[in-house]
Amino acid sequence: MREPVELRRKRILAVVHARGSVKVSTLAEELEVSVVTLRRDVEELSQEGKLRRGHGVVRPVGGSVVPGARDGTAAGSARRVTKARGVPAGESAGDGGAIGLVVPERHSYLYETLHGARTALEEAGMRITLHITPQSAGAERPQVEQALAGGARGLLIAPRWRSAAGEEADYGWLSEVGVPTVLMERRPRPGSALHALDSVCSDHWYGVHLAVDHLVSLGHRRIVLAARDDSPTARSVRAAFAEIAAGRPEVEDWTVVISSSNAGPGEPGSPPQDAPDLAVLLRERRATGAVLHGDEDALMLVQRLAESGVRVPQDCSVVAYDDVVAALGSTPLTAVAPPRGEIGRAAAELLLHRLAHPLGAGGAVRRVQLLPSLEVRGSAQELSGPTE
Repeated sequence: MREPVELRRKRILAVVHARGSVKVSTLAEELEVSVVTLRRDVEELSQEGKLRRGHGVVRPVGGSVVPGARDGTAAGSARRVTKARGVPAGESAGDGGAIGLVVPERHSYLYETLHGARTALEEAGMRITLHITPQSAGAERPQVEQALAGGARGLLIAPRWRSAAGEEADYGWLSEVGVPTVLMERRPRPGSALHALDSVCSDHWYGVHLAVDHLVSLGHRRIVLAARDDSPTARSVRAAFAEIAAGRPEVEDWTVVISSSNAGPGEPGSPPQDAPDLAVLLRERRATGAVLHGDEDALMLVQRLAESGVRVPQDCSVVAYDDVVAALGSTPLTAVAPPRGEIGRAAAELLLHRLAHPLGAGGAVRRVQLLPSLEVRGSAQELSGPTE
């Protein structure tokens, strides 16, 4: 599926805002688009006043870049500063050490989280270094070590954690990094080594509740969840759906399937999993409602349903989960929208609090949850007539 223009431009803005300055050629390579396409996007974003361009380099609007921050590297972005506010007493924005932001590459869901964190840190006058982890097992640790070697005084991190086993493999070393650390959009297993680590995440149980409750309120009693299974968010969505559907007496039948062949927890290069034909599955189970996670898979599944003669919402009502690009389909999808930007901002504010009030000095560990919302569009409607 070709990446929507709006999503690609959100990714451009997120990277530029996080780094402060980046070369057009470097940006095109990292986002895996042609330089021609990237320049066209940059030109339009510049005309809209969303960024500045010049001599092959793109910069964000506002703020300031001191000498040495024009190379587009993580080291360069570390020198980007703004007016200091909220810095711990006795310190200034220039006092040694940056905040390291560690996020997976090509992860559109987390780009808005990254932007929210970056905005809050800049408002507090903190210097930032961005560390992007490749799609491979154990990729976070080298990036964290690099941030610490560069003098990072605190970390904001959203590990990819494609599988539960991969997640637990990181618990030991991540609990011992030695600087204040806040997990973004991640909630470790209860009782694990990271249980007592500060974290901020969406309440995905509530998000799934919104989706199921919306379908049930429209009269749908047979519901399918087609979901990914390759991230903590995906695993939370799947577990929440099973619990909620089983506990709602109105739901007569439900099932959980994988949303696409590459949506499983295997590492890159591993054989794809078999994904069922959703149109066939809906007919077999006489399902009239579906929750689809995440957005890109949802848009592709709706296209395939149309090709198989299943109309959305006339034959099947759909609620997507993520709301990154759900509104861009030919039929805009009703979607659960986790507060991605607010997650990043809350995580940054929690890290600032922890820098000023270290654990062991009277400060309690904080685990913050923010509630998603439901964006109602045109992909779900009231059930009309029997399902037999």
